[in-house]
Amino acid sequence: MRNTMLGFTALILAACQSAPEAPQSAAPEPAAIAPLSTLDPAAAAPGSATMDQSTTITPPAKGVPAKYAAFSGMWAGRLEGTSEAKVAVQTISPRGDVTATVAWGNLGDNSPGEAAGAGRISGNTLKLKRLPNGADVSLVMLPEGTLAGTVALAGQTYTGPFIKQ
Repeated sequence: MRNTMLGFTALILAACQSAPEAPQSAAPEPAAIAPLSTLDPAAAAPGSATMDQSTTITPPAKGVPAKYAAFSGMWAGRLEGTSEAKVAVQTISPRGDVTATVAWGNLGDNSPGEAAGAGRISGNTLKLKRLPNGADVSLVMLPEGTLAGTVALAGQTYTGPFIKQ
């Protein structure tokens, strides 16, 4: 009787086990298509710094001193470690006059935006004239080739490092 009960229990346990998985075909499954927002460079997370795609950088002419030419290009950083910011130093004259575009993410009470401006390099510091949103921007070239950025806006000062992109 005991052997009959053990046999019956084994039969019930075997019946309760899940059926074996069906063999998978050798053909790979089609890859998932990424949503448009991840493919479109203009689509960015809310509150991030977005630079207009038409922003162009003109390489410095041969007569531009190397210490000024080092500022040329696209720079990205984080102000106060949280707010994204980008600076495109677009043109540099041999005398150190520059044109630039600055983009920022959520910065204090200021919503994300972008503004073009002009300024001048003096020594190792690029200072832009006041931007239309009231921001004062200065960038100091550090020995390792990064920039120390400062943005003064609405009575607040935000700082952070920028690296060349």
